[in-house]
Amino acid sequence: MSGNVSLSPRASLKSARRVVVKIGSALLTRDGQGLNNDGIQNWVGQLAQFRARGVEMVLVTSGAVAAGMQRLGRSQRPHALHELQAMAAVGQMNLVQVYESAFQRHGLHTAQVLLTHDDLANRKRYLNSRSTLRTLLSLGVIPVVNENDTVATEEIRFGDNDTLAALVANLVEADLLLILTDQRGLYDRDPRQHPDAKLVEEGIAGDKQLLSMAGGGSGALGRGGMRTKLLAAEKAAHSGASTVIASGREESVIVRVLSGEVVGTHLKAEQGRVAARKQWLAGHAHAAGSLTLDAGAVRVIRESGKSLLPVGVKAIAGTFTRGEVVACLDPEGHEVARGLVNYSSEEAARIIGHASDKIESILGYVDEPELIHRDNLIVL
Repeated sequence: MSGNVSLSPRASLKSARRVVVKIGSALLTRDGQGLNNDGIQNWVGQLAQFRARGVEMVLVTSGAVAAGMQRLGRSQRPHALHELQAMAAVGQMNLVQVYESAFQRHGLHTAQVLLTHDDLANRKRYLNSRSTLRTLLSLGVIPVVNENDTVATEEIRFGDNDTLAALVANLVEADLLLILTDQRGLYDRDPRQHPDAKLVEEGIAGDKQLLSMAGGGSGALGRGGMRTKLLAAEKAAHSGASTVIASGREESVIVRVLSGEVVGTHLKAEQGRVAARKQWLAGHAHAAGSLTLDAGAVRVIRESGKSLLPVGVKAIAGTFTRGEVVACLDPEGHEVARGLVNYSSEEAARIIGHASDKIESILGYVDEPELIHRDNLIVL
């Protein structure tokens, strides 16, 4: 951690190829004075610059409830869930219109993606959401993600869009989560009470000392304070993503952060994406099933670090669903690797022994060409 002098350059941020940007309610609604069209045009323009350079961008937006309140002339945030949902339904229309128009000015297509906690807690829906988002990114589309406030109950809410943004970063395996707020970043003390408080420019995501510095408050429009942003950074780090918390009111803030300039608070993940995933796999005690590999497949994954293709599998055992952990066995039955499987046991039984280009003709569809991708495979 540091005050005004950065401990290290942020060169790693310049190499980020997939970025999740979250914009808070206070920024989007000018602290409740109406939708901030000028601000949105500005942020979208900055996103477009990096999209043109090949950086994949996901935008997580707040502001639906606040925008609905403004449209309907409400000054106080409702407490009743059905009223909040009504405000969100009205405001979401406005948000979508503004974002679509702003991105179209730069020749970019957008897609609205509305999620609830249930979507990411249920394994099948989690994988479906991940596939949709990754497909959109591969098509050059910018997903605009928000909580599905119109249908979410208290039991399936994220609680705040900082948490949603972190889970989306996990979902798409982003390199960076950029949280834009109305504060410059994390201070070592509350700057409203301590004029000499110093900005924390560098830290490690998940450091408990940082949590002790953060207040728990939030604005009248938003649901998350600095503490929720630090917890979001910790969640994002689970998949190897670093987090920057910065003020959306800073001039060219997105461009400056992604150019490696010292802006806001940079919370680094201790491990990279692949290392974090493989550490989790190594500690996963239970395998839902097993795949018996031929000698050639064993040699390829051991010596070349390649993905496991259906053609290299001789037999399967157990019942598993897409996304579960399975053991990979050599011809003698010894476990040589384990990983997250892309197809269920029923689907896998039909495609093993076949080349990947035959998957669609056998199943009628294709999710992935690999049975287990190398990033989701750890050699034991």
